[in-house]
Amino acid sequence: MDYDLIFVIGLTMVAFAIPSAVSAYSDWRWPKNALALLVIGAGSMAYAAQENPGAYALDTVDDVILRVVATVIGS
Repeated sequence: MDYDLIFVIGLTMVAFAIPSAVSAYSDWRWPKNALALLVIGAGSMAYAAQENPGAYALDTVDDVILRVVATVIGS
């Protein structure tokens, strides 16, 4: 599997953890789903960054996301 795809999937999971945590806190529930998403997403992002050092910086994340979306769409 491509490391860029693993990174983008992890980034998406971390992004989905934020509204899940807000929803859990607003309902006075323990945010176990949000924590699971956060741990798995951050772990996959760390794995991709470890296996492909120097490829992921704050200014290149948008290029990585667009490259993965273009690959998935097929253009």
